Amino acid sequence: MNKTELIAAVAEKAEITKKDAEKAVSAVIDTIIEKVADGEEIRIVGFGTFERRERKERTGSDPRTNEKITIPASKVPAFKAGKAFKDAVDKK
Repeated sequence: MNKTELIAAVAEKAEITKKDAEKAVSAVIDTIIEKVADGEEIRIVGFGTFERRERKERTGSDPRTNEKITIPASKVPAFKAGKAFKDAVDKK
């Protein structure tokens, strides 16, 4: 399912126009991205948690030359599914 299909499904389920559903879906996604980028954690009970995690600097190797390289530290987004979400997926 892509974003357009998600918007159509939300519009149908919420019985609203696709235009209103697109505004709502985009607002939710934009807010999650903005808050996680700022280091905030977003918990949606029954769904899951969005957070920012820090990766430490580490050593890797270039697959072409097998030369050792340093992979710099970085911040990455992460999602952990909630219990209700996991249970719903497990039942299918």
